[in-house]
Amino acid sequence: VDLVEAGGGSVQAGGSLTLSCKASGGTFANYMGWFRQAPGKEREGIVGIHTRSGIPYYSDSVTGRFTHSQDNAKNTIFLQMTSLKLEDSAMYYCAAGDMAFIPRDQRLTARFYDSWGQGTQVTVSS
Repeated sequence: VDLVEAGGGSVQAGGSLTLSCKASGGTFANYMGWFRQAPGKEREGIVGIHTRSGIPYYSDSVTGRFTHSQDNAKNTIFLQMTSLKLEDSAMYYCAAGDMAFIPRDQRLTARFYDSWGQGTQVTVSS
């Protein structure tokens, strides 16, 4: 699966951005996720999605501010990010995994995903 992210950019704190991730290959993987990594920090899983149901699982750091949506016909997922904070600045990656089942509390774990996009940079300034 090839994944292509888009929508990153620079925004002031409190602002909003919407990222997209288009998956090639015809259908969604069973699970897709959003991860981010800031310089000098570990990669952080922020949203894990069971694509068939469309149900997302959010990390505590983004709950209430970030919202998942998906367009099945276009094999594209979206991440609407609002109330952005300085600490949201990072490279954001889309990932796909085809395991039959990933427990809900493991859907933010990178090792369950085997295809990754090239990333899109999000920079939040004061």
